[in-house]
Amino acid sequence: MKRKYSPARLRDAGQGYLFMSPALFVLLLFVIGPILYAIFLSFNDVQLLGGTSYKFVAFENFAKILDDTRAKIALWNTFKYVVIVVPCQTILALILAATLNAGLKGEKLFRIIYFLPTLTSSAVLTLIFMWMYNQNGLINNLLSMIGLPTYNWMGDPAVALNAIMIMNIWSTAPFFMVIYLAALQDVPDSLYEAAELDGAGPIKKFWYITVPNLRPVTSFVVIMGIIGTFQLFDQSYIFSGGSGGPNNSTLTVVLLIYQYAFKNFGTMGYAAALAFALALVILVATLLQRKFSKEESLY
Repeated sequence: MKRKYSPARLRDAGQGYLFMSPALFVLLLFVIGPILYAIFLSFNDVQLLGGTSYKFVAFENFAKILDDTRAKIALWNTFKYVVIVVPCQTILALILAATLNAGLKGEKLFRIIYFLPTLTSSAVLTLIFMWMYNQNGLINNLLSMIGLPTYNWMGDPAVALNAIMIMNIWSTAPFFMVIYLAALQDVPDSLYEAAELDGAGPIKKFWYITVPNLRPVTSFVVIMGIIGTFQLFDQSYIFSGGSGGPNNSTLTVVLLIYQYAFKNFGTMGYAAALAFALALVILVATLLQRKFSKEESLY
């Protein structure tokens, strides 16, 4: 049965689209348009110097990724970063939120103090930590005072990426802590009261009441963490001066994309292919996480 569209309904629909047109225009121009253009570039050999030119090369740019040693290093560094940072920042955020929700004295003050790293610019935060990581900086001085070994945080390939991980866990956990704090307000107090009557202590209440009730929020936090960590760029860029050093130890996929796109102008198509591949990796990782979280919620 065909739907009849009266002039009044068409007029109302036209008015609706007219009011939405500024938002749709911005969406097309700054979101959908660049995505489609990046996909187009990934299938072309692009020359930007001496006049822009395009040469269709099909899947050659994607095939190059398999033979690119630096791309494999960047992917491995990014993978290590995601696997370590996402669980650590999630667990730390949950513990901080549960602690602040326990009704301690000075709770509001501690909330402000914990949230301060999130308010700081990422670039400024990185510069502060670079000063702290200096060989004669704050961290090494503290380590030497208590008799522990010092490290060349920014110059040792075995330590440099770990230094960025520590900084990011410390700076991102407070943001997710606020999300957990908001979610904790919806956990019924009656559950905790019933657990107390059964003789449950703080640890058991946290493990058997708090954690299960926050599972949907944890899934959201993990997904956001995965997306954010796969896109690590600014800290790695500032730490290494854009090189990904020392010895490619802080090279990430997004930093490599930047190098190919804006330092080697003849590889813009290959950079777009890397970006498209990274988007697929993030999509697959996010879908897998959602699948596992749904399976867990059945039990």
